[in-house]
Amino acid sequence: MEIISLRQMRVDQTGTIASVKAFGELGRRIRDMGLIPGKEIKVQGRAPLLDPVSLRIMGFTLTLRNNEADHIEVEV
Repeated sequence: MEIISLRQMRVDQTGTIASVKAFGELGRRIRDMGLIPGKEIKVQGRAPLLDPVSLRIMGFTLTLRNNEADHIEVEV
């Protein structure tokens, strides 16, 4: 298994969140959205300019900006 940044994942690729490297308000906000280690995610799509990224996690769709996705490491 390889650990990469969420931003590096391709469309339709799945993985498990390994860690969240954000601290403070951003870290709390990311965790409040359900992006915590151990959760499985799938990249559903990207906007035409590749920002934001659409994710599928725990049965719902979530959209993140790339600067937020940079703080999340995923095991693929």
